[in-house]
Amino acid sequence: MSWPDDADGDVFRRLEANGFDFSKPYAVDYNVDFESWPPASAALEVLRSQYGSIEVFEPDEDGDGYVLFQVVGPITYEGVTSVQRRTSSTMQPFGGICESWGVMH
Repeated sequence: MSWPDDADGDVFRRLEANGFDFSKPYAVDYNVDFESWPPASAALEVLRSQYGSIEVFEPDEDGDGYVLFQVVGPITYEGVTSVQRRTSSTMQPFGGICESWGVMH
């Protein structure tokens, strides 16, 4: 398969190299980072309304805080990047951005 030469494409290439089965649905974890902490309660409400359950990870000695949500389904480049774009656009007024994701396999 061929993916764009960007960070998301790199993840897809690593998954493929490790024998990832793209034909199965998976839970994809998405992280939303915020310019300031804590995120506005309205931002959390929007994320809950869009994605259901969310987890808020407070800042600690290992890094900044973030909010995590999951989307279950097939894993495609367009699917992952569209969730990131849509979430970043929605979170922009709250100082949030969705640039990272991961999947356990």
